[in-house]
Amino acid sequence: MDNSSQNNKEQVIEDPEKKKKKEEKAREKQLKKEKFLQKQAQQQAQQSNAPKKSEKKAARRGAEDENPEDFIDPETTSGDKKRMSRQMAKQYSPTAVEKSWYEWWEKSKYFVADSSSSKPPFVIVLPPPNVTGALHIGHALTAAIEDTMIRWRRMSGYNALWVPGMDHAGIATQVVVEKKIMRERKLTRHDLGREKFVSEVWEWKDKYGGTILQQLRRLGASLDWTRECFTMDDQRSKAVTEAFVMLYKQGLIYRDLRLVNWDCVLRTAISDIEVDYIDVKERTLLKVPGYDKPVEFGVLTKFAYPLEGNLGEIIVATTRIETMLGDTAIAVHPDDQRYSQFHGKCVIHPFSGRKLPIVCDAILVDPAFGTGAVKITPAHDPNDFEVGKRHNLEFINVFTDDGKINSNGGSEFLGMPRFKAREAIAEALQKKGLYRGSENNEMRLGVCSRSNDVIEPMIKPQWYVSCGDMAKEGLNAAVDEENIKLEIVPKQYLADWKRWLENIRDWCISRQLWWGHQIPAWYVTLEDDQLKEFGVYNDHWVVARNEEEAQAEASQRYSGKKFHLIRDPDVLDTWFSSGLFPLSVLGWPDDTKDLKTFYPTSVLETGHDILFFWVARMVMLGMKLGGDVPFRQIYLHPMIRDAHGRKMSKSLGNVIDPIEVINGISLEGLHKRLEGGNLDPKELAVAIEGQKKDFPNGIEECGADALRFALVSYTAQSDKINLDIQRVVGYRQWCNKLWNAIRFAMSKLGDDYIPPANLGPDVLPFSCQWILSVLNKIITKTIKSLESFEFSHATTAVYSWWQYQLCDVFIEVIKPYFAGNDPKFASERRHAQDTLWFCLDNGLRLLHPFMPFVTEELWQRLPSPKECKRADSIMICPYPSPTEGWNNETVENDMDLVESTVKSLRSLAKESRDRRPAFVLCLTRAVEEIISSRQLEIVTLANLSSLTVINENDAVPSGYANTVVNETLSVYLELQGTSSAEAEQGKMKKIEELKKQIEKLEKIMSAPGYEEKVLPQVRAKNQEKLDSLKERLLLEETAGLTIASK
Repeated sequence: MDNSSQNNKEQVIEDPEKKKKKEEKAREKQLKKEKFLQKQAQQQAQQSNAPKKSEKKAARRGAEDENPEDFIDPETTSGDKKRMSRQMAKQYSPTAVEKSWYEWWEKSKYFVADSSSSKPPFVIVLPPPNVTGALHIGHALTAAIEDTMIRWRRMSGYNALWVPGMDHAGIATQVVVEKKIMRERKLTRHDLGREKFVSEVWEWKDKYGGTILQQLRRLGASLDWTRECFTMDDQRSKAVTEAFVMLYKQGLIYRDLRLVNWDCVLRTAISDIEVDYIDVKERTLLKVPGYDKPVEFGVLTKFAYPLEGNLGEIIVATTRIETMLGDTAIAVHPDDQRYSQFHGKCVIHPFSGRKLPIVCDAILVDPAFGTGAVKITPAHDPNDFEVGKRHNLEFINVFTDDGKINSNGGSEFLGMPRFKAREAIAEALQKKGLYRGSENNEMRLGVCSRSNDVIEPMIKPQWYVSCGDMAKEGLNAAVDEENIKLEIVPKQYLADWKRWLENIRDWCISRQLWWGHQIPAWYVTLEDDQLKEFGVYNDHWVVARNEEEAQAEASQRYSGKKFHLIRDPDVLDTWFSSGLFPLSVLGWPDDTKDLKTFYPTSVLETGHDILFFWVARMVMLGMKLGGDVPFRQIYLHPMIRDAHGRKMSKSLGNVIDPIEVINGISLEGLHKRLEGGNLDPKELAVAIEGQKKDFPNGIEECGADALRFALVSYTAQSDKINLDIQRVVGYRQWCNKLWNAIRFAMSKLGDDYIPPANLGPDVLPFSCQWILSVLNKIITKTIKSLESFEFSHATTAVYSWWQYQLCDVFIEVIKPYFAGNDPKFASERRHAQDTLWFCLDNGLRLLHPFMPFVTEELWQRLPSPKECKRADSIMICPYPSPTEGWNNETVENDMDLVESTVKSLRSLAKESRDRRPAFVLCLTRAVEEIISSRQLEIVTLANLSSLTVINENDAVPSGYANTVVNETLSVYLELQGTSSAEAEQGKMKKIEELKKQIEKLEKIMSAPGYEEKVLPQVRAKNQEKLDSLKERLLLEETAGLTIASK
């Protein structure tokens, strides 16, 4: 045996004294433990007397036993019903909540409408976004409003169809692809040729197009994806061709030589909506595509035309001196004596030697403006075009399609770009001694929104739709009071509808592009035609569905003659195909089941800015080709601006991307998006500064629900929305409040709770009767608001009920029923559970159309009644409807009094959370009865330690602050940290303020001439206000007098 073993043995032998002390300590420890356990048992026995403390301790002990895994959603396979965490997370997370639900809804075919259904149809066609586009905030507003309508109607028993589609966006798409092939291969579309270029666009569309439709899914848009369409797919292309042929055969489509908005970069006519206007105040240098140096605008140039026979000169002025190469007349007012001797004479063009007649035109010429003489260029100015037609003038186009001077402009300037010719012509006039100076001139400059090119009015042969008769039908549909077919909301836009359709001009529908629907028209060149140029004879066109039909028609028309056909290379205006959308998405021109069931559609929802460009054209084409208006109602939403009311623009850095609001983004991320754009360095610097100012901390993650709710709630601002992201953040925080309300409910309902199928209010406690009564009213108000397109009223109603009535009052007021399982509250507890479940079930269904994700998640956590099978999803549940017997005005009036009392007591308590005693002084028996019977509610909501109800014969102890609730009710709260003197001082201050208001109003009412000058209704209002102020003063002065005298 070694020494170490011996040592161990010695250590085991313990000192007896030490052992004794150790045992005493152990006994002492055991006694303490027993004492603690005894105390704990006593506390548990007295739990009902001290509910809050014991609950908090239990919660703390429970928290120690929590498994973090229980609060995390397990992974869900895409398309399966979401697997939710065992326990509700303690905080609402948009990312977690909005995950997986959409894929399940879509896979479950909840969005699909049935054309065989017996349910009444409710149909919306999504305004087709451009295939080039990414989701912008305007799209998000459209989606939020339309999805609110479609989900509400679907839940209300309608066969709800919401059709998604995309627009091929002729110019926009062609520009994007042209830039791409130039950037990647340094080629133009002309290098590729038409067929190869169009093939490239289709490839691009298949690869990149449709991003926006995926983004709409992220917003929760419940579109019927089985009916998704594209304006250039086979069925829509068939509809476009059929419409063109039908309208041509009815004499409503024709070809003519007219003035159009010409883009020299894109080399096409463009529509008015694609023209942006810049207000130029004075001489301003602007960048123009294709020019190295900036071009000067805002200048009025004067020059002289020599009169024939050396009779002198006539001075004219223009902002576009380059167009003088195409001048064909000088116009003067017939009554202008300065030029009376020149009527019928001519001036000589200084470069071409052409004789320009001096014509009299009272319509165009204002003798008081400028020199009173106007140069006329019929081929390059809309007003001059009309003068040219009135006086049978020559129309001379002096520009090539790409904006250079052509041979009509003379050899001196041939081939010059138009704005370089501007400088050259001014110099040439100076050399000839005809230049008469220049001056600043305020003007509006038209610029193409796609290319930024300055628009050139040009005379071109184009295809037109005759709109006069169709416009009359469209107008009558909305204004003929005996036969209204179309309602426009808001009504203010009916005046615009009337103005536009009464003054409509024929619609230019041809575009000189390659991407789009090629016009189904063939030009017939006969062997014996004297002129062989394409299109030179306007009567040589045949319109047909295909080349075989065109061949057959030409053979019949030119029987026995030799000819060949060339198809018009132009394509149709994008608005032509989108104007047919309500028809074409339902299968027209085929007589489909969808067309029979769903046309006309129910509502067209869009921005008021395209009321004419798209909406009016849909109505005209729908009535002409579909036999009825394409929709029964039009709802026009406001335009979105930034928080400062400015238009959103990349150069200001204030563009809000909805996906960035949903997911959140840092300030650096916002900067990076800008840097990836095409802003020049100066614009980029301004934009970055704008972002720093507006989003100093970036944008918080808000989620789709909060963004949707905010956008829909903004619609009260009828023509513009000033979007403040903080409002969206506020609704995201509100989602957390909903989350916590359900968490509270789940804790009070318990795992074994089964809700009843029905609820009879007569047996319920006061607070339960009250919440059901106000819920019933909110249901009615929400439905009425949705029916009348007052979406912001609907959001306000739903929000107010959840926030101010359910969460702030009801959930708080029922808490005593659940404190410590007190047997005296057993009945109330069960009734409160049932009422809470009914409120949450109805409240979530009421809210679902506005906030689909969070309501689905929370509703799925609610227990379901045993007696009836619940729907699998909230979105296919019935929308709440008012329940007979729930309304109770008496209870609501009593609760109003309770809430006023609580508000006054809280006001006296200020920020303090300490529980204090209070008194309520009731001056009538009826009020005393109400307050006495509602003491528990007042004590709970006002956080009081006790409440004593007194009448005018009773006294309260001193040291209480008081305030008047109304003429029959005052409240007193024990002072804490405030002296009686301070309380009295506060009261005196209130009295002084009331006296000042009375004095001010009396001064106004006693002023000389008041009775004669002020309207009777204003005088009555002032008198009413004065009486009210005096009554309040009397109440404040007499409050507490009885008590003071005791």
